Amino acid sequence: MTTSPAPSHPTPDNPAIPQTPNATPPAPAGAAVAPAASIPGAPKPVVTFEEFAKLDLRVARIVQAEAHPKADRLWKLQLDDGSGVPRQICAGIKEHYSVEQLTGRLIVIVANLAPRVIRGEESRGMLLAASDVPKDAATADPSVLRKVIVLKPDGDIAPGAIVS
Repeated sequence: MTTSPAPSHPTPDNPAIPQTPNATPPAPAGAAVAPAASIPGAPKPVVTFEEFAKLDLRVARIVQAEAHPKADRLWKLQLDDGSGVPRQICAGIKEHYSVEQLTGRLIVIVANLAPRVIRGEESRGMLLAASDVPKDAATADPSVLRKVIVLKPDGDIAPGAIVS
């Protein structure tokens, strides 16, 4: 007899949510939720599915990358997000990627993040990236080397494709 691994999500046969190491357990109903610890890399508060579903994750193509005029660590990226309207985001990945590595690359963005002016330049979204060291830990100790990898689709797909 073979056994299958526990499901990674609730099912009709098993409504319990499996626990993962270092996961923040859900708060009891009606309980006040304490803010996440200020320890670099600490787990963040649990969000509901409905909160997560509000994010509009999309594929975008980097059309142009240029240095941010007022920030040494930022690239100003011009994107094709499939909407027909150019989109600009600012991304703090300059020490990890060159213009040549970014131009033409497909990435994943949070498309419905409220616009924000970053050192005089409007950023309308955020790219997704993975890192082996939290940004605040690397900032606190300059001897810490931080690896940053921009997330991208596994294959070719049109800008504007929905990520779910």
